[in-house]
Amino acid sequence: MAAPRSYLFVPGNRPERFDKALGAGADAVIVDLEDAVPPAAKSAARDAVAAWLAPAHAIVLRINAAGTPWFEDDLALARRAGVAAVMLPKAERAAEVEAVGDVAVIALLESAAGLANARAVAACPNVRRLAFGAIDFQLDLGLQAGFDDLLAFRSEIALASRLAGLAPPVDSPSVAIEHADEVEREARAARRLGFGGKLCIHPRQVAGVNAAFAPTPDELAWAARVVEAARASGGAAVQVDGRMIDRPVILRAQRLLDQA
Repeated sequence: MAAPRSYLFVPGNRPERFDKALGAGADAVIVDLEDAVPPAAKSAARDAVAAWLAPAHAIVLRINAAGTPWFEDDLALARRAGVAAVMLPKAERAAEVEAVGDVAVIALLESAAGLANARAVAACPNVRRLAFGAIDFQLDLGLQAGFDDLLAFRSEIALASRLAGLAPPVDSPSVAIEHADEVEREARAARRLGFGGKLCIHPRQVAGVNAAFAPTPDELAWAARVVEAARASGGAAVQVDGRMIDRPVILRAQRLLDQA
């Protein structure tokens, strides 16, 4: 099964929105018990999620970070049927990730320590994917940065993911809600850097993210020409669109066709 392209957050204290989130077209839904839920509402939110969980609509559960008063109870909920994976916020050290146990983890890197230890976190046996939390990361480093200003950090996350044999990482959500073109532009830029998905904070962002991480018609047409030319050449050197193609190009073309 292909790794999700779009992950849509829904607050854990808004159970009336859970089913709506499932119907918003995202590849995966993240029920959030962390940032979206104030401290006084954590317990009630956990109870609401527990009452709604079902294997028929498995979700990702963003729990509260290790070391918080809510971590152990959140983790107990995460072991219930209907939770496909845990999103672990403030993932900074392998020991914290391994404390989750055998639950599948999406490790959210959102601090200087998290980025510095990205490769160790990615190598944890229970980690399935890395995700970038750019907003908290900027806060931690005292940055006021746009997408392009954070390219080096995104590249490190993509590299750490590849070295650990993980699925391509998930990019931070865009704060643009009314501007679908901006969301899609960010997602396409993330894809060029080796990311495979993006977090969404509003249903309006989902379609643009899904489109950005799917091959375009032009890409598919190019890929088909490359694969056909390679087949017809019988292993001899060949050009497509005026460019010489070699094995890496053929493999990339085949990957695009496989995605489609």
